[in-house]
Amino acid sequence: MVAKINASDAMIKVIESWGVKNIYGLPGGSFDSTMNALHNRKDTINYVQVRHEEVGALAAVGEAKITGKIGVTFGSAGPGAVHLLNGLYDAQYDHIPVLALVGQVPTSAMNTSYFQEM
Repeated sequence: MVAKINASDAMIKVIESWGVKNIYGLPGGSFDSTMNALHNRKDTINYVQVRHEEVGALAAVGEAKITGKIGVTFGSAGPGAVHLLNGLYDAQYDHIPVLALVGQVPTSAMNTSYFQEM
């Protein structure tokens, strides 16, 4: 029998398997399970809390430019996701590999003008 694990824990394990050492982001309500997964894996992956999502995206891009490995950043639903755009544009322009994890509002609230829906 295969043991079941939380989707966020599985996601972090996959990211670790890519050789990622740091994840940059600003926690929000739509990222609670991911924050828990980062806490569970704190001995194997470093979470760097930033003060603004744009800084996290730019830090991930900078790390990827220097190391040649994929950079990882995240933002919560709505405005948090939009704030990643400048860093992601920089990565796209320079052909730098970056993974942006983006939170989302509950499925039942989508398309209802829910707070922070994008």
